[in-house]
Amino acid sequence: MFTVTDVKQYAYCPRIVFYHGCLPDIRPVTSKMEAGAESGQAEEIRELRRSLRPYGLRRGERHVDVSLVSERLGLSGRVDLVIDTDDNPAGQRELVPVDFKLSTGRMGDNLRLQLCAYGVMLEEEWSVPVHRGFVYHILARRAVMVPLSQQLRTRLEAALADMHAIVGQERMPEPTRQRNRCRVCEFRLFCNDV
Repeated sequence: MFTVTDVKQYAYCPRIVFYHGCLPDIRPVTSKMEAGAESGQAEEIRELRRSLRPYGLRRGERHVDVSLVSERLGLSGRVDLVIDTDDNPAGQRELVPVDFKLSTGRMGDNLRLQLCAYGVMLEEEWSVPVHRGFVYHILARRAVMVPLSQQLRTRLEAALADMHAIVGQERMPEPTRQRNRCRVCEFRLFCNDV
């Protein structure tokens, strides 16, 4: 079973999934990873004191640190926040996953796929539609909406299929095309061809 973090890492660079799945004992933990985890936990406490205005909502029930599992996808994860609301033009109940991020950079495909994975698992477990999610940038105090389109859901399914093939066949994938990511990767010392 993969985690939602594995999906995010796959979209960043597929080799990370290879290292996690095929060589699990060599995973280094960076100070950036630790800082992100600590900031996310502190943000959950602050979230309960805020209004829902950053998400464009007037009402909704918050659920913090929600555990999710999908046997169908072979996926598990913990989403920072789920807003259960009917504050939309149709007045229909919907769930809105929110992921807290310490990063200040632009939002990449890895974060979109991560939110999509949370959304699909929420739909399966809670039997309530999920049409959108948010990445909440802690330092900027700003939420960015991500529509969970069918195209994004299809990309998630394709990513999971490739991830299973990488680990199942112990196949080292090609590195990311965005080589600037290699400079800050915790596995940069293991990739001798980059």
